[in-house]
Amino acid sequence: MAASTRQSVLAALDVLGYERPVRLRQRSEGLVGLITPELDNPIFPAFAQVIGQALTRQGYTPVLATQTPGGSTEDELTEMLVDRGVAGIIFVSGLHADTSADMQRYERLRAQGVPFVLINGFSPKVRAPFVSPDDRAAVRLAVTHLAALGHRRIGLALGPKRYVPVQRKIEGFLRAMQDELGVGPGDAEELIEHSLFSLEGGQAAAAALLARGATAVVCASDMMALGVVRAARQHGLEVPRDVSVVGFDDSPLIAFTDPPLTTIRQPVPAMGQAAVRALLEEIGGTPAPHSEFVFLPELVVRGSTASAPAQDQTWG
Repeated sequence: MAASTRQSVLAALDVLGYERPVRLRQRSEGLVGLITPELDNPIFPAFAQVIGQALTRQGYTPVLATQTPGGSTEDELTEMLVDRGVAGIIFVSGLHADTSADMQRYERLRAQGVPFVLINGFSPKVRAPFVSPDDRAAVRLAVTHLAALGHRRIGLALGPKRYVPVQRKIEGFLRAMQDELGVGPGDAEELIEHSLFSLEGGQAAAAALLARGATAVVCASDMMALGVVRAARQHGLEVPRDVSVVGFDDSPLIAFTDPPLTTIRQPVPAMGQAAVRALLEEIGGTPAPHSEFVFLPELVVRGSTASAPAQDQTWG
């Protein structure tokens, strides 16, 4: 089809309001979309940097698209990238991690001929490569570390329960509390608090957990962990003398907080590079396995954890 004819056909379809056929959409071999839920949490810029560098080394140009409160949704960003003719898309912590979301959106994307890879989250309903940290092992590392320091009342601060990584962290927590401390699921569940993946969410979770006698708190993000530290100080408690805190991610600059944060390091470089390799295989016509690539996290011990206080701390 001549270029002029092609443009005439596309213009007519647009005027009439029809969806452009997949075969008439021009794919750009040079552009790859990257969708993140936000950039306020430093873990997402870290992923963007690793993925962007890996794509650039392979001759691709990354196009970063970020959701904003009250702004563009994941679906709108996806449509925008498809209209720009990206060769593929990498989703980081997207709706694929939300068990309440409609996974048909990804099948529709596949039907449009756009390859994609999903980071942090898993759904058996989606035929695509997934890349995740081992959330169960991550929480076990944290609980084992705290138990060795003498803590028995260990709390877990998480985001909403509908997210797959949250559910996996809960599973790891319950198993670790049983194996390390002999605490049954019923008692351990009383030390789980759901909030938001933010500093304010960590503060809110800390208020509930420390009121229940927790002497240590494992958090689902470094931002939540900083909120726990702030809440402890607001109530006259010192970290780590009175309360130990463990984060999750090992975000950039987190080693320079006061105190330096003990955290679980997500293997961001390995995960980002694996996602790019899988996507380029999909783009090249040799699809990567439509399964989950799971990467082991690492405990990084710094200054926010210490031996348990002689007596449990509770707030009146």
